[in-house]
Amino acid sequence: MFKHPLLPLFFCLTIISCHNKTQEFADTILTNGNIYTVDPEQPIAQALAIKDGLIKAVGTNEEVEKLRGETTEVIDLNGQFTMPGFIEGHGHFSGLGYSLIDLNFLKSKNWNEIVAAVAEKAKTAKPGEWIIGRGWHQEKWDESLERHVHGYPYHDHLSEVAPNNPVMLRHASGHGLIANETAMKLAGISKETPDPSGGHIVRDASGEAIGVFEERAMSIINRIHNEYLETLNPEDRLARWYEAIDLATKECHAKGITSFQDAGSSFAEIDRYEKMAEEGKLGLRLWAMVRQPSDELRDNLDGFPIIDAGNRYFTCRAIKTAFDGALGSFGAWLLEDYNDQPGFQGQNTVLIEEVKAIATLARDRDMQLCVHTIGDRANRELLDLMEELTNGNQKPKTKNQKLKDLRWRSEHAQHIDPQDIPRFASLGVIAAMQGIHCTSDAPFVVKRLGEERAREGAYPWRSLLDAGAVVANGTDAPVEDVSAIECYFASVTRRRHQPKDFGLELFPEQSMTREEAIHSYTLANAYAAFEEDWKGSLSLGKEADIVVLSNDLINCEDEEILETEVVLTMVGGEVKYSMKNEE
Repeated sequence: MFKHPLLPLFFCLTIISCHNKTQEFADTILTNGNIYTVDPEQPIAQALAIKDGLIKAVGTNEEVEKLRGETTEVIDLNGQFTMPGFIEGHGHFSGLGYSLIDLNFLKSKNWNEIVAAVAEKAKTAKPGEWIIGRGWHQEKWDESLERHVHGYPYHDHLSEVAPNNPVMLRHASGHGLIANETAMKLAGISKETPDPSGGHIVRDASGEAIGVFEERAMSIINRIHNEYLETLNPEDRLARWYEAIDLATKECHAKGITSFQDAGSSFAEIDRYEKMAEEGKLGLRLWAMVRQPSDELRDNLDGFPIIDAGNRYFTCRAIKTAFDGALGSFGAWLLEDYNDQPGFQGQNTVLIEEVKAIATLARDRDMQLCVHTIGDRANRELLDLMEELTNGNQKPKTKNQKLKDLRWRSEHAQHIDPQDIPRFASLGVIAAMQGIHCTSDAPFVVKRLGEERAREGAYPWRSLLDAGAVVANGTDAPVEDVSAIECYFASVTRRRHQPKDFGLELFPEQSMTREEAIHSYTLANAYAAFEEDWKGSLSLGKEADIVVLSNDLINCEDEEILETEVVLTMVGGEVKYSMKNEE
């Protein structure tokens, strides 16, 4: 056949050469791992390969080794637990960043510590400069107050230590604040100042404001602070925002978070995020809800939804609004009176008509509706409204199918009347909850709701899951630390990890299993954002968003969960955080 003696050899070498050129070797291989994929088709693996930021293979060391080329980077996992990167299912991205710049009181043990921090800040603040902080919670302090109203401190000590500076310290929940005398004078607060609709100025027995403003009453102080901000250099303000975004990104990477669902941004922030994504300047995947009043949304939604900008780094396909406030600040809208404040059922912070107008816009623009609903009354109103808006033009054969397709969300879904729990599944409404809120609020939940109401409907993860509902997870950062590990611990134990009340359990029968909790932090969050086809599990063809942990979250002891460290964080196959580099 071959007339020249060297032709057969030449022919074989040509075939080998062509094969090598067409063979696509992996850019990176992770080997020797304990890989929990969150993919029911292949839940456990030993190794995986990454090519162009996507998962090219998942399997045994031997299977994946075949994709190793001369330039392939090999990362030996040394048996460490590896899973899809955590998806923060509800947080405030720029707010998280600002909390890393401003005074942060999440770990403060008492009011005296907070006052001392403000006093220290006042030493270097210029006269008239605002002192801003966040994270205090009166129910979590280890020292009782001599003077208080419903557990809230008076402003007196703040006013004494910072007489030349307006002070505004936001409650940990974000649904209240305390201001000092200087700030209140600038706002014109007096005995005659009325409570705004959906808000409350906390007063003492004589009618004097003690400095605490709940829910929509915060706008009185916020307005004065915003006027102050307008006097500052715009370039400096923008630079501060970018600094906050950079700090938030690094904080997320260090805690194994590869995607972040932002629960309410302005149009200006949405524009910046989209531009950063297109320019390759977002270090993690950001999915955002735009939050504006209906009259502003109506004329400014051209170009929305924004989906997968910058190679899947930014999406804004949701609109955020609210029905109520937070339980800790007596803002949750309840069906019955607060157990510790008879005659009061909380706050309807955004009128039903306004929420309906926003919901209609979301429906007509093919965007998700995300509504802050904490109290049982708020959740019922939301379910009723969603059903009303989406059932009108459906065929009886496909009842409720349209609402399921929309994947509308109840943000927080903390307290639900038992008869409404099955409606989440039947309507397809996603319960976008935060496991850490359960244990963080544990010291006062029964106080606010009473034993029976708290047991049956407070943070009812088990009941929702058993009913077939989708439960997403997150931290609501900066309301809580953005730590996915702490939130996971709360989800599977319902026990507090804070020193003051360590071990305090809140109805552990409502806990998630280990597998359910991981699913709620990965694939469920991806589903809640219409992104489950390309992330949320370590499956062939999906984005290589990966976290490596020091402990096996499925099999380790409960106490070991909180000792778990993030070893490595990858977004799109690129290492964004390595514990080795931090040592």
